Amino acid sequence: MKAAADVRGAGSQGPRKRALCVLCGLPAAGKSTLARALGQRLRRERGWAVGVVSYDDVMPGFPAGAGAQPSPPRWRSLRRELLGHLERFLGAVAGGRPLSAPADGAALWAAFAACLEAQGLLLPAAPDAQAPRPLTESAVAGPLLLLLDDNFYYRSMRYEVYQLARKHALGFCQLFLDCPLETCLRRNGRRPQALPSETIRLMETRLERPDPGNHAWERRSLTVEGPACSAEASLEVTDLLLTALENPVKYVEENMEQKEADRIICSANVLHRADQTLRRIVSLTMKEAKDEQVLPSSMKLLAEELNKLKAEFLEDLRQGNKKYLCFHQTTDLSDVISDFHYEKDNIVQKYFSKPH
Repeated sequence: MKAAADVRGAGSQGPRKRALCVLCGLPAAGKSTLARALGQRLRRERGWAVGVVSYDDVMPGFPAGAGAQPSPPRWRSLRRELLGHLERFLGAVAGGRPLSAPADGAALWAAFAACLEAQGLLLPAAPDAQAPRPLTESAVAGPLLLLLDDNFYYRSMRYEVYQLARKHALGFCQLFLDCPLETCLRRNGRRPQALPSETIRLMETRLERPDPGNHAWERRSLTVEGPACSAEASLEVTDLLLTALENPVKYVEENMEQKEADRIICSANVLHRADQTLRRIVSLTMKEAKDEQVLPSSMKLLAEELNKLKAEFLEDLRQGNKKYLCFHQTTDLSDVISDFHYEKDNIVQKYFSKPH
């Protein structure tokens, strides 16, 4: 297997066709099966370089059935770290240079690099683990497709990938596997390391399906129903991927003053909506506690803890603190709500039997 440096003129034949494809849907919807089949078929039939990046396989400490998930801020931090590694790889591909290791995050980086090596995109590591990893010829000599296999149930998760595609002028598309909840639960139950059913049910209530009508960046999306390997589905999927490869997202330079003004307006809007939403969650939780016949003395303590938690979350949003929220460039309301539910459930467990 040749290294990219051995390919004469690899960087002189014009821009390579590259694309990111997000596979989203409930656990056990068939995403990993589809991703593997797609990778094998596209390598064999079209000669593309294909990398399937399964978040469950690459993220350390994320065994599928462990049940004890990291806190939402830590979880999002790992996801964004993985996106950073993807960007590092894409930069190496664009420049036709070896892939250098980051200064930190060794565990996630090692798993990511091993994933690329197993699929013929990186050459084996040198004895020095920190030495740059040469890319293979296939990684730079033709079309490159990266299939990101995860649940991606919030739109904000997928938008981060779109932003990466836009920044590097890559193609972008989405495959949503629309599988009935009961089918996913049944398949999940047959797995050696099954997720708790309640985790999948909760995810189903929060799932944000691609909506090209209201979100223009989602226009290259395909919903796959029924067997993902059917002939009709295969043709539609291939057409979508070809369209993405042929039509990279154009990066538009943004006016920095306007961007900052928009950020301030957006932050104020998020704060207002978060205040309303968290009030509603606290109110519903207190009603559920009453239905559980929690003692009046405990009801008072529960209300105090929940209102204190709500106030701390809003202060995080207002001041940009990091007691609960892990801020990057943007703050999405769905992230705030997810984090609040996590902390709220920890409090609720002390007062009545099941989290809500």
